[in-house]
Amino acid sequence: MTPGWVWTGVAVYVAVALVAALWSRAGRSADMSDYFLGGRRMGGFVSAMSYSATTYSAFMMIGLAGLTYAGGVGALGFELLYLCGVTLVLVFGPRFWRVGKAYGYVTPTEMIGHRYSSPVAGTTTALASFVFLLPYAAVQLAGVGYLLSGMTGGAISFTAGTLVALVLAVAFAMIAGLRSVAWTDSLQSAVMMLSATLVVIVVISQLGGVGGFLDSLSTEHPGALSVPGAGFFTFSTFLALTLPWIFFSISNPQVSQRLFTPGSMRDLRRMLIGFLLFGFVYTFVAVFWGFAARLEFPELAAADGATPTLLASDLVPAPLAIIVMIGVLAACVSTIDSIMLTLSSMVSRDVVGPGRRVSERAQLMIGKLVIPVIGVLAYWFAHLQLDLIAVLSVSASAGLLVMVPPIIGAFFWRRGTAAGVISSVLVAGTLVLVLEFSQVSLLGQGSGIWGLAVAVTVFVGVSLVTSAPQARAADFISTSVRKRPL
Repeated sequence: MTPGWVWTGVAVYVAVALVAALWSRAGRSADMSDYFLGGRRMGGFVSAMSYSATTYSAFMMIGLAGLTYAGGVGALGFELLYLCGVTLVLVFGPRFWRVGKAYGYVTPTEMIGHRYSSPVAGTTTALASFVFLLPYAAVQLAGVGYLLSGMTGGAISFTAGTLVALVLAVAFAMIAGLRSVAWTDSLQSAVMMLSATLVVIVVISQLGGVGGFLDSLSTEHPGALSVPGAGFFTFSTFLALTLPWIFFSISNPQVSQRLFTPGSMRDLRRMLIGFLLFGFVYTFVAVFWGFAARLEFPELAAADGATPTLLASDLVPAPLAIIVMIGVLAACVSTIDSIMLTLSSMVSRDVVGPGRRVSERAQLMIGKLVIPVIGVLAYWFAHLQLDLIAVLSVSASAGLLVMVPPIIGAFFWRRGTAAGVISSVLVAGTLVLVLEFSQVSLLGQGSGIWGLAVAVTVFVGVSLVTSAPQARAADFISTSVRKRPL
């Protein structure tokens, strides 16, 4: 595909998205809650679309499609288990929302610091989140780089693609904070879903319809429709990829922070239902997309090239390919701008703010200044061009699994202590980093499995031998289950 077509599509997307972002600026953000949480007044539909766009990123149409290309139908089971894991929001969503309203939390790590009566616990978890979320942010930039480069046969460089995503994400995040991100996310979610679904229908029809498509797949690539199939999805691999995704909705702060934003419990329920419907359809679309690439281009050097190669092929009419490209670009940008907002709010609220008597206005200014810094760091990381986006995404989420014990303990275990939080995050987080950098697989299991096991052990063990803030715990847990008007 010619670069002119691609740049035209990018220009149209930028123009429409910027209009939506600028329109959302009505009423300037005066404080942290307004800028980073939309004033806690987000409606159910916008919350659902924004939550979907934040969650489904380069991982889906590039990463999950690539994982399907490489490993077959096991990728579908892996992603459907993530959707099952989202049911954790049924348990934790109302609790997050209630304590957020009651105590005025802006970030999940601020919640941890307050619950365990320790600003240091909040700072520690915020810094750990920064370390593990940065690679995930970089994945989104890399996704755009691979997409534009792959569709044009290298005429648009990887660097140019990542720069486009970086500039857009920083702009959307800074224009009006969460309000601009939420409204552009809603627009981008619609584009993502409609474009990807339409193109899958077109491609499958050209490959003989659903029946002919599956027959060809089972004949030419029989391992693709079974587990472990060609051998990619061994039990250990499947478990290592799946476990971080099951807890994704509470371990990843850019996602759990959204539980503070709905205007009411009714809006929270609508957000969850809308997201589950979106995710179910989008998952099958991405998997069929990967299978289609496997049929047409069985010898790709890199699985992550499945989507760009298919879009650049004769199977997809150029105008339709441009629309899908915009959808994938939107998916990447919508995730990285949300990550930027979350990380910048953590830096200003939980790293700079505690113990320094920094005013709300100063915290907001610091948060805004940190956004482009995070973008530059993610841009640098993206240029490492590590292989297989799906695996890199899960590795980042594996590190965030160390947040799960303190979060569950906050709502369900009064004996949890700040010492338990700090030690478990530091010890388990360090273990995950060592295993990832050394590429060591202890007993054949992934880093996330060991990280979670060590985090649980250390959190419980240290908490049992240290003093817990019993009064704060009782008040917090009581508030988390207290019924409030809809």
